[in-house]
Amino acid sequence: MADRRLQVFHTVARLLSFTKAAETLHMTQPAVTFQIRQLEEYFNTRLFDRTHNKISLTAAGDRVFQYAEKILSLYGEMESQVRELTGDVSGILIIGASTTIAEYVLPILLGEFKEKYPGINIRLKVSNSMGIVHMVEDNSVDVGIVESPVANKNLTVEICWLDKLVFICQPNHPLAKKATIRGQDLLGLPFVCREEGSGTREYIAEYLAKNDMTHHDLNVSVEVGNPEAVKSAVEAGLGVSIVSQATIIKELKLGTLAARPLEPPLERPFSLVFQRQKFRLRAMDEFMNFAHEHCTKRSSKQKK
Repeated sequence: MADRRLQVFHTVARLLSFTKAAETLHMTQPAVTFQIRQLEEYFNTRLFDRTHNKISLTAAGDRVFQYAEKILSLYGEMESQVRELTGDVSGILIIGASTTIAEYVLPILLGEFKEKYPGINIRLKVSNSMGIVHMVEDNSVDVGIVESPVANKNLTVEICWLDKLVFICQPNHPLAKKATIRGQDLLGLPFVCREEGSGTREYIAEYLAKNDMTHHDLNVSVEVGNPEAVKSAVEAGLGVSIVSQATIIKELKLGTLAARPLEPPLERPFSLVFQRQKFRLRAMDEFMNFAHEHCTKRSSKQKK
């Protein structure tokens, strides 16, 4: 219902990229360019300066952007209020999730959510925790689910559930015979770690600090970008690692990996993060409530 040209303009202005806007809106880049040209013709002025493959808002573009923010926010509020009166829960919900959560936690949650709310169309964006926080900041996603601390005080962070991290190695590794693993046990061992920006890597660094160690004390043999690559590297004998317990259920059943608890234990929160000032559409509210209920049930089952 909202003017498509204004929606396209707002996305381009927010991301300052026609390419990224096209990806976000699921449009072709020529289609995005066409919508912007139509709006510029309507106002009879340029809204963007284009120089050296970079774009920036003109004075007129900045003014249009300020009003577009208000107009689109009011439209969203109006739509939500009307749907609340009619009992209709539908719309598009864009969720950002860090790699571990997207691969091992969200499939079940989203499956149950879609069964309850078939009218809500979900778009999922996956990155590491740092990338997801940036998406929340620039409004590319409605809500993010991350596994690392969030420093931006303008964002609201709600802890959903606690994830336990464990030590993993090959089944025939000497440390597989130990009941628990301490930080000092890792010294000198080839270690497989995640990339910078990963929530898992941040929590491992904090854990090492509590054991009077740093990341530099680890003999990092391989650095990879996702949990599957970590597990594959450990299975291949390239080193040991620390991962979320939720990611190794299949490997433990198959016997391709051995897992041992850390001493002291290492847990981290999986958190919902969203803009503090953002108007929450009905679809977003329903997802937030559903996620918290799901997490409560999950925690209860783990304690039994």
